[in-house]
Amino acid sequence: MLVSISGSTGLIGSELIDTYTDKGLTFRIINRDSIKLPENEFLETKIEGADAVINLAGAPILKRWTESYRKEIYASRIETTRKIANAIIKAKTKPKVFISNSAIGIYDTLNVHKEESTGFSDNFLGKLCRDWEAEALAAVGNTRIVLLRTGVVLSSKGGMLKAAYGPFRFGLGGIIGKGDQSFSWVHIRDLMHIYQTILDNENISGVVNAVAPNSTTNFHFTKTFGKVLNQITVLKIPLSALKAIYGDASSILTEGQNVVPEKLLINGFDFEFPTIEKALLNLYRI
Repeated sequence: MLVSISGSTGLIGSELIDTYTDKGLTFRIINRDSIKLPENEFLETKIEGADAVINLAGAPILKRWTESYRKEIYASRIETTRKIANAIIKAKTKPKVFISNSAIGIYDTLNVHKEESTGFSDNFLGKLCRDWEAEALAAVGNTRIVLLRTGVVLSSKGGMLKAAYGPFRFGLGGIIGKGDQSFSWVHIRDLMHIYQTILDNENISGVVNAVAPNSTTNFHFTKTFGKVLNQITVLKIPLSALKAIYGDASSILTEGQNVVPEKLLINGFDFEFPTIEKALLNLYRI
């Protein structure tokens, strides 16, 4: 299977390539230079003839949102997705599926969210995700489209968990605020299997929540990670400290969404790591 992929150097993209290159998938890379190509050249070299397209492009979110960086976050997702969708529309031999990543940041923090939820956040991330998904949906009718709303990806190779490991390893991990904010997550290995399942199962389309079936809280995550690393976790991180470092982007850490992967469960997906305990023990058993 030939898969065109954007965002191939990120945590998810690099893991997909490492996991599946020798297992029947061949990857065609869409990088920043590709997006600058003329429409016809982009179509012919990156989209035409691909069996699937996976769109992971986007500047990192957890970084202080200056006005210029907000524009970079937005443009890196919207412009790439728009170019891919337009190429799919024009392709003679169209991909069978277009998996376009989104995030659970689209949801509000008040409700429990299945795929049909319309309880969306009205903050920067919520608007970003809605616009991001709208660009992908422009290709409706030309291929099967999956909008993969991904939770916090747990991996020892990168992302939030790798950044947290250093402080936690030395007993400096702490509860953020009251710690009662929801924390919906997914183990990187389960996420890889989710992509494979979507590629193989033609019945899966539309919004898919890519999270483990058991959401937790920041408090429970903190205590569990400390226990796995044999470290105490008595510190409390004040919201004001994170606000001072990250500005509005601190909301990623201080707020959270409670999300359920109903569509995956209905389609028989079997999570290898359904609980935060199993996930962290697998990644950081010492």
